[in-house]
Amino acid sequence: MVDRTLDHQPQTIGRPTSPETLLAWNSGTMLLDSLDLTADAFADATGWIAKPEGMCKGDVCVPVPTAFDADGMLDVTAVAERLGMALVADDEAGVWALGPDSGGRALTTATVPPIELPDIDGNPFNLAAMHGRKVLLVAWASW
Repeated sequence: MVDRTLDHQPQTIGRPTSPETLLAWNSGTMLLDSLDLTADAFADATGWIAKPEGMCKGDVCVPVPTAFDADGMLDVTAVAERLGMALVADDEAGVWALGPDSGGRALTTATVPPIELPDIDGNPFNLAAMHGRKVLLVAWASW
């Protein structure tokens, strides 16, 4: 679901004449209505520039051999995966949210792996039993 309660207005990123719509907010998250973008539109929004050696930002270049499709458009799915950018779909609204590059230190999905922990009485409790409900996990370590 797309949060439409932001306190600032989205702005169009990229060339206004391009067929795709790319919206960005100051948070660095972008909303896309297509997963095929021009390299210029992607660079304007993210700072990652398509070069022969791959997608580059400053001195860092990441090889992305599948970055471009047959039409010469940038494949956002392939690029996001290689750059560690979270890409989440909202099928109902027909948009995707592309998060900022994380350097590989961020979750790329909201899917939780199977977790079984002891409850307060020491009995095993499977987190999957809470499927469909909001769950808050509190972790603490003494070190």
